[in-house]
Amino acid sequence: MPVKAVCVLNGEVVKGTVHFEQDNADGPVKVTGEVTGLTKGLHGFHVHEFGDNTNGCMSAGPHFNPHGKEHGGPKDEERHVGDLGNVEAGDDGKAKVNICDSMISLTGPMSIIGRTVVVHADPDDLGKGGHELSKSTGNAGARSACGVIGIAK
Repeated sequence: MPVKAVCVLNGEVVKGTVHFEQDNADGPVKVTGEVTGLTKGLHGFHVHEFGDNTNGCMSAGPHFNPHGKEHGGPKDEERHVGDLGNVEAGDDGKAKVNICDSMISLTGPMSIIGRTVVVHADPDDLGKGGHELSKSTGNAGARSACGVIGIAK
């Protein structure tokens, strides 16, 4: 029986809905959805540690990183669990989300349920940009929208 979760993203301009589905506890998580109100181009897309949006997206804390690794891209061995790379918006400001990731989970100790998805204003440099923030945040800039990941039926 697949496990499903959903996240409704809210920001001043940026909005969206992201769905998560995992067919079995050891399998990858399919992440699908749409984000609107973005500027054209790439935007960092991460799972942050806390499911706390009391102070807007800032109270979501850092990227979900239970192994204490440096920031990286979704295909890198050295990465935070929450490093899901970028979503890309077109001229219309819409980004289709279509990610399959084997590090996040909807069950067990790597579960992202109850944590926050954040869409950033700028591209995630995947830890390779040479900026002082590259190895911690991907230098992805401000938090444009966020939402807590909840269990879906």
